[in-house]
Amino acid sequence: MAYLVDGHNLIPKVRGLSLKSLDDENALMDLLQDFCRARRKRVEVYFDGAPAGRSGTQRMGLVSAHFVRVSSSADDAIANRLRRLGGEARNWSVVSSDRRVQSEARAAGASVISAEAFAADLQAALMESGEERADGKTMSENELNAWLDLFSKGKKKNW
Repeated sequence: MAYLVDGHNLIPKVRGLSLKSLDDENALMDLLQDFCRARRKRVEVYFDGAPAGRSGTQRMGLVSAHFVRVSSSADDAIANRLRRLGGEARNWSVVSSDRRVQSEARAAGASVISAEAFAADLQAALMESGEERADGKTMSENELNAWLDLFSKGKKKNW
């Protein structure tokens, strides 16, 4: 099962993330990437409010981030994606606590997961994979290797 995620609806439900943060979208994408690795799932996340020239899609491994232009909304983009999926929508779960988005998902045959429930599953997946740090943020394998390289320069590795 793959996920369609209402990004700005999920951010305030995830411990350590805030819509007030300038890098909230990137932080969520990092967490989702770790979730995808841990659970072997695919995620499409939708963010609305992209300024002119910044809308479009970014791909990070198993995560596709769709930045929806200001004149539209992530809710509309998710509904459009569900319509394009047609009968395949039944193989997707939509993550949102927005009632309109949930209604569109059910009408398309997709399953629905509240943002709160998915945030809990996200945290559980990160804890199970050992990627959660004490401050609630995650460190990717690449970040870990970079730190190990930095601190082991000129030292003999004993691990």
